[in-house]
Amino acid sequence: MNEKRSEQSGPIRTGVRARGGSLAPGSVVGDGRYRLLAQFGIDERAGAHLWRARDGQLRRDVALTLLVGDPADAEAARQARKTLERATHAAKFNHEAVARVLDVLTLGNGITSGEGLLGVVVTEWTKGTDLIDLVADRPVQPLAAARMVQRLAEAVERAHHSGLVLGLDHPQRLRLTTEGSLRLAFPGPLPDATLRDDVKAIGGILYLLLTGRWPLPGGPAAIPAAPHAPNGRLVPPRSLQPSVPQELSSLAVRTVEDGGPGGIRTSAAIVRALEMAAEAEERTQLIKAQMEADGDGTIWTTKKPVKDRARRRKLALGVTVLVVAAVAILAWLGMLAISFFQDDPSSGGPPINVANPTPTASASAPVNPSPNPPPSPGGQAQIGAAVGPESVTVYNPDGNGDNTSRARNTVDGDPTTIWRTDQYRQQFPAIKEGVGLLASFEKPINLAKITVAADSPGTSIEVRLADSRNPELADTRVIGTATLNGQTTDITLPQPQQGQYVIIWITQLSDTDKGYQSQIGELTFLPAQ
Repeated sequence: MNEKRSEQSGPIRTGVRARGGSLAPGSVVGDGRYRLLAQFGIDERAGAHLWRARDGQLRRDVALTLLVGDPADAEAARQARKTLERATHAAKFNHEAVARVLDVLTLGNGITSGEGLLGVVVTEWTKGTDLIDLVADRPVQPLAAARMVQRLAEAVERAHHSGLVLGLDHPQRLRLTTEGSLRLAFPGPLPDATLRDDVKAIGGILYLLLTGRWPLPGGPAAIPAAPHAPNGRLVPPRSLQPSVPQELSSLAVRTVEDGGPGGIRTSAAIVRALEMAAEAEERTQLIKAQMEADGDGTIWTTKKPVKDRARRRKLALGVTVLVVAAVAILAWLGMLAISFFQDDPSSGGPPINVANPTPTASASAPVNPSPNPPPSPGGQAQIGAAVGPESVTVYNPDGNGDNTSRARNTVDGDPTTIWRTDQYRQQFPAIKEGVGLLASFEKPINLAKITVAADSPGTSIEVRLADSRNPELADTRVIGTATLNGQTTDITLPQPQQGQYVIIWITQLSDTDKGYQSQIGELTFLPAQ
């Protein structure tokens, strides 16, 4: 996989003729606004040419789906209008797994008949890797493939609830983001595409990731077609790649094929099936890793002592909390008893006379507590109720993210489900500047405090604000810092900060027995009242 080639130049195909001229890097379309930079594919079924371009007005890169054809061809023009109408409806849809539609250009409204185009769909540019490059060298690991497709399937499920067809049944319309998740980068469903086509596409993408082959018709020439048995049935991925688990292999086939028992027909069904298959594969991987760690090939039993330092620390903390709570309860009961006997004269012993008692300050001046406590030093803002982000993804501008499938564990309300960084042999910034988590909120919040639940002492973090989901590190700004110590760490900002995208950026990892690694169990975002 050559990520640099995919991001900077792309698989350029020159010499593609449109009616008005040649679509080649450097050409300008859309009334001179968009300059073509690199072509990333062609969906022959729709005459759709997929390009990265530069918006000369807003000075930003965008993705263009160019519908090439002769405006005099009535049928081609009608088909293009349907695609553009569907793209216009998709502009209202918002999900991180689907690039946002910025504009839709039609004949007479952004493009002219002389350009040889029937329409243009303009979307935000998706940084990352071309999907063909991703599988060019070898298939993706099964668990990673399942998690990639799962996020995309969730987007399909939400779109179908809104009555939208996404049209992701062509692999060159997808890209792998820098966070390690799949994204529909070139929206533009075919005029006759159905909800079922989206579901089949999910199975096709899973099949492609597991095998490097495309099982649906109309795929690009750069990807080999999936083989079929003599009876016409699709050959399961496990037959091509023995390392593929049976659950994932069966899931891909059941989703793609229209006939046969146990077929999957809806987006909701495939979301549930992917979740179960991914969890089953995670358990298998954990068992394998545990067997390798033991060395003798046996699996730990309940009689074997716990070796996980993090679990031992949590157990010790729990016992300590119970002991402290018991002591506090006993002390409270003792104080009640003392107070009871002091207040009842008949229950006490003989009176004791103390000669010349010295009055204390508390005895000479009555205490009148104020019902309103004084403001905290520094005038810190009052904290409101916690606000949950719309999504949390791994932020890693230096490449693919660390353990991307578990990022959402940090906002699931359960501190015991954790996200971990990769394990490094050298401390940051020797390998890279850092890695972190980006929390995206539905709308900007007035952030005042963040609570981090993490068993990673010594981890240094920065709280940064960004203006988008895919910012460069240099474009973000630091609003708070902390070093994790203990089970929870509060980061109170000097002043509340308004923002929609918050990055928890790790600049120094925790020093463990096996290297450098940090983990986060839960993130709580607290706004100012």
